[in-house]
Amino acid sequence: MDVILREDIDKLGQRGQVVKVASGFARNFLLPKRLAVEANASNKKIVEQERQAHLRREAKHVSDAQELATLMSSASVTIKQKAGENDQLFGSVTVNDIAASLERQGYTIDRKKIHLDEPIKTLGDFKASVRLHKDVTLELPVHVVKDE
Repeated sequence: MDVILREDIDKLGQRGQVVKVASGFARNFLLPKRLAVEANASNKKIVEQERQAHLRREAKHVSDAQELATLMSSASVTIKQKAGENDQLFGSVTVNDIAASLERQGYTIDRKKIHLDEPIKTLGDFKASVRLHKDVTLELPVHVVKDE
């Protein structure tokens, strides 16, 4: 059965693409969840209009994310934590701490968009990646200092 995808689906195709799938998969999964529509002439026109509108919205989101990235390019995060001997922290610095610090600086970034390879457990300088959009990623310097 030929269907037109209304959303990007992993291992199947991109939005607006015509793909051939098993009829059961289309009837039981894709069509009820409105992830696809049957491929006919009228649906092709409708999906093409939706795709154009989606591309315009996506371009606006990308430009907004790039604008925010240029604003945040000079930002850095300094976090004060209590530390013991050998500069080991009592606890660790997580993405929640980084998000809270950015919030105090006036940047509202969801903690799910901030990525650390592992929680920070020592004093020093580190990098956190902030994914503002799937195409826009920013490296954010994180400085962990000893709280007196």
